[in-house]
Amino acid sequence: MGDSRPVYQRIADDLRRRIDEGELAVGDRIPSRAELKRAYAASDQTVDRAVRVLKAAGYASGQFGRGVFVSDRVPIGALVRSTAAVDSPLAARVSVLGEEASGGTPDLAWEAVSTATTAPPDIAARLELSPGARVMCTRYEYLADRRPLQLATSWEPLALTEGTDVAYPERGPYARRGVRGRFAAIGIRVVHAREIVGSRPATSPEAEVLGCAPGQCVTAVERTHYDADDRPVETSDTVVLGDRWRLAYDIAFA
Repeated sequence: MGDSRPVYQRIADDLRRRIDEGELAVGDRIPSRAELKRAYAASDQTVDRAVRVLKAAGYASGQFGRGVFVSDRVPIGALVRSTAAVDSPLAARVSVLGEEASGGTPDLAWEAVSTATTAPPDIAARLELSPGARVMCTRYEYLADRRPLQLATSWEPLALTEGTDVAYPERGPYARRGVRGRFAAIGIRVVHAREIVGSRPATSPEAEVLGCAPGQCVTAVERTHYDADDRPVETSDTVVLGDRWRLAYDIAFA
C-alpha cells in the first residue's frame, strides 16, 4: 500500500527520523529547499510547510541568510516542584544536567513587573472574583546561566492586598517572601496549592523570550493558592520549553 501521509508530513517525518538517528547532528544544516524539492518531487509551498513543522516541533531553527539548522534538544534539566517551589517561583530549585559534575549550581536571574489591572475572565473565574475585579498582575522572566528558563505570570486580588505592604510582590518589607509568607503578614493563612500541568503551542511573544519557534510545544503549569477557608488568594501560569525542561515533583507524606 502507498504512503497515505501528505507529502509535507512525509518530508518532516523523514527529517525528524534522520535527526533522531544521528544522521543529522546538532548544528548541521537541513537540506536546502532545492534539495528537498528534488528529493521528494515537491513544490516550494510543500517543502516550506514541512520545514515549518520541523521548526514548530523544536527540531530546527532558522538563521537569517544562512539556512535552517538542527537544534539542540537535549534536556537542560528539571524544575523541582517541592513545597517551597510551589509556594513561590523564586524558590524553585533548578537541577541542571551536568550540575553534579561541574560542582556548581546554575546562576539564576529574573525580572519582574507588577501592574494593577482588571482580571481577564479566566483569571477571575480561577480566583472566584466578579467580572471586572481588580488584580495585581506580576510578570516574571527567568534565566539559568543566561539561558531562557521559564516565564510566569501571577495574579492576586487587590481586594485582599491593596493598601498593604504586600500589594507588590517584588517591593516592600515582604518582597520575595513567597505567597505564604507575604499573605501571613496581612493575617491570611495559606494552607494549600493546586497545580494543573498541561502542554500547548508557544505563542509568538513566549517564543521570542524563550528562544524557540512559535507553535513549539511548551509545558504550562497552572497553580492556585488557597487560604484556610478554601478561598483562592493567588493564581499563576508558568511556562517552560517542553523539550528542554522536565518537571520533578517532590511529594511529602504527612
